[in-house]
Amino acid sequence: MTKRKLTLAQEYLRDFCILLALALSIFLFIKIKSWTAETQTVKLTSSGEERSYQIYVPKSYDPDTPAPLVITLHGYTSNPADAIYSSRWNTLADEEGLIAVYPLGYGSPTYWHISEYGYGGRSTQTEIQFLSDLIDRVEENYNIDPARIYVNGISMGGGMSYVLACTLSERIAAVGSVSGAYNYPLNKCKAAKPVPFIAFHGTEDTAVPYDGAVISEYNITYPSVPVFIQAYANQNQCSSTDEFPQEGEISSTEYTHCAQNADVILYTIHGGGHTWPGDTPAATPTWGYTTQQIDVTRLMWQFFEQHPLPVNN
Repeated sequence: MTKRKLTLAQEYLRDFCILLALALSIFLFIKIKSWTAETQTVKLTSSGEERSYQIYVPKSYDPDTPAPLVITLHGYTSNPADAIYSSRWNTLADEEGLIAVYPLGYGSPTYWHISEYGYGGRSTQTEIQFLSDLIDRVEENYNIDPARIYVNGISMGGGMSYVLACTLSERIAAVGSVSGAYNYPLNKCKAAKPVPFIAFHGTEDTAVPYDGAVISEYNITYPSVPVFIQAYANQNQCSSTDEFPQEGEISSTEYTHCAQNADVILYTIHGGGHTWPGDTPAATPTWGYTTQQIDVTRLMWQFFEQHPLPVNN
């Protein structure tokens, strides 16, 4: 009789352990699945319109630990897939534990509204609201460190990153730009606080010329990149300027001792085209030369890491 009771007790214990293990496995599967998937497309309604973005969450993501968020904006006529391929932020996400997001611009062909009155008759505010809503959505679904939200982009996406530095400065810790189209007037930049800025531009960029240009067809004026960056640094109240002469294909200008540590750096790629430095060069270089001397993505990340949102923001 005693032996039978022990056997029943053992059976109950065995069954309980099996059920517990099964429940735990299901729980862990559901919990882990959300951040071990590949890049996912997410739809979002903003300003009454359906928009979308792609998001990459590294396997190392821990929901109990706040993660940095890096938003990358593609160029005119481009898309998130191109931004993912060129920038390789997903690789940095795996290495550094950041969450990478790639929004899709508006229209066909795609673009961002960054001119004074809104390219195509739409308000620049529409894009600002979309990207603000996007940050809200990502923060709802993941544990994001509010002091480490960064934005970067290429061409028109770089210009839009600058616009966000002007309009979402209380949320954006720092911005980066490659071949940026800065046709949003600096005198309209009314940032609530200075935002650190790192820029890269090729001297042989024919799409957004390094020395500036007037595109009368679209009523767009591109400022001289060095002049624009210096003016931005002045707005950040930077008091020190360091010029680093050309080594190989690269020279740089660093503006430091700025208000709230909002440093500004311009990397000049001598002979560089309208491309992402460090990206795999195209077989047919339509947009010019791509230097391999620097890896823009890693340089941006180093800069971002040094510039979280100020504690007293």
